[in-house]
Amino acid sequence: MSSYRLKFGVLLCLGLVVGCASADGVSVRQRFHVDLGVAGTEVASGRLLVFAEPAAKAEADAGKAKVAEVDFDPLRPDQVSVAAREAGRLVAGKGVDIDADDHAYPAAFARLPPGDYYVQAVLDTNHSYNYTGRATGDLVSEVVKLHLPSTNVPTLKLATVVPAHDAWVLPPSAPQAMRDALPEARRHVQDLDFTSPALTAFWGRPIHMRGFVLLPPGYDAKARTTYPVVYFTHGFGGGLDHFIGGMANTWLAMSKGEMPPMIWVYLDESSPTGTHEFADSVNNGPWGKALTEELIPHLESMYRMDAKASGRFLNGHSSGGWATLWLQTRYPKVFGGTWSTSPDPSDFHDFTGIDLYAPHANVYRKADGSSYPLIRDKGKVLATFQQFAQVERVLGSYGGQIASFEWVFSPRGKDGRPLPMFDRDTGEVDPGVVDYWRDHYDIARRLQDHWPELAPDLDGKIHLIVGTADTFYLDGAAHRLKAVLDGLHAHSDIRFLPDKTHFDLYAVGNDRSALLKQIAWEMYAVARPQSSLKRAAAP
Repeated sequence: MSSYRLKFGVLLCLGLVVGCASADGVSVRQRFHVDLGVAGTEVASGRLLVFAEPAAKAEADAGKAKVAEVDFDPLRPDQVSVAAREAGRLVAGKGVDIDADDHAYPAAFARLPPGDYYVQAVLDTNHSYNYTGRATGDLVSEVVKLHLPSTNVPTLKLATVVPAHDAWVLPPSAPQAMRDALPEARRHVQDLDFTSPALTAFWGRPIHMRGFVLLPPGYDAKARTTYPVVYFTHGFGGGLDHFIGGMANTWLAMSKGEMPPMIWVYLDESSPTGTHEFADSVNNGPWGKALTEELIPHLESMYRMDAKASGRFLNGHSSGGWATLWLQTRYPKVFGGTWSTSPDPSDFHDFTGIDLYAPHANVYRKADGSSYPLIRDKGKVLATFQQFAQVERVLGSYGGQIASFEWVFSPRGKDGRPLPMFDRDTGEVDPGVVDYWRDHYDIARRLQDHWPELAPDLDGKIHLIVGTADTFYLDGAAHRLKAVLDGLHAHSDIRFLPDKTHFDLYAVGNDRSALLKQIAWEMYAVARPQSSLKRAAAP
């Protein structure tokens, strides 16, 4: 709490947990009434969220435009307040009340500094806000300007439905070259929808593995020519619609000779629990097995693929970087190399800067009591681990980044959900859960313990690239992984790009995909070491 807010709390509140005192000394809480106002929608359910942003800031950000939306920015979690409750049955004309002090971030709304706020309500009908933000089918109210805190109970009416988005329609901000390339690229893209027997058996219902297959220029299904294949997956928050621009760029680069001719398989790793990261998990199911033993053989029976390790490559960024690094080290005989960029922590001695193995480890506080940072930009800390974890809990129990780690890494609890790695109130780490993480998913530890048996199929296949200014401090774990590999006298390629962050790693000058082009040529050199094909000079 800032000094201003602390003074405000002392002056106006008698007991911060229950709210502020009214003029007659009676404790009051900030409540809102939310009702349905969408024609044809009489009953709805989901996670009800109310967002509030100081009017002065919202108006400054909007400039001359109307404040059209109040939403949460995960990279700046302290900018907007949010309160939540489950709405199991919201009936038009009756609505429900939400107590904005029960489950709120960063604090109860009754503790907001008095002033004008823009407020908006959202009904997260699919419980997916933690992953997608506002998504198709969610119900949204108009933005209203209110004076808060207030003893009144303002009414917010859910008046519109978030419409479906055509993923193949690029936003106006997309570069013109990408927009021009998309129609031709689309003619070389085939949808991927495969029902996995292993995942279906695990869940007891059909589970689909989805994505796209991008075929290179000149591809002929009847010809004898085969192509190397890149298996690419996205990071946290991604999905099928996030591939469209990248496929257009890759098609354009291949058609211009800036990337070699290869087949690109774009794999969706999103799920209701976050990203499953193609790990074999007691919570999410055998995704690694499904990919390597089911989907890849299926694809190789359909397309002109090399169908051997020297022609199967992996590439992914962030959570996709961890997924591809995991797949390469877990299934070294299947793949010929991974180029994993800015991967999530590969050594849990440095989990975004936190040593999970330290005695009495705490993910919120260091030994000196200071907060562990989680997000930075140009040397400035934007958010702490505690902020990120606690707002995620308010937004919902499914789909958040930190909860996603537990769905992948943790043992299953008696309630059928993964055991939490740490206490959300105190930040205290559960050493028993961390032991399970270590034994099953700490990549550096696995390499250390099993290198003699892994080396014949894995040595020289690990490529990792990360920025020294990574936004989420992921360069720390990469340094530890490099130290482990160097100590094993392994051949690896781990690069630290000076001053690069999580979001500009691939850019060189005006070319936002320069690193991807370089990676593609490095892969092609492994698959076609005798090839005379060279990268075309940039225009």
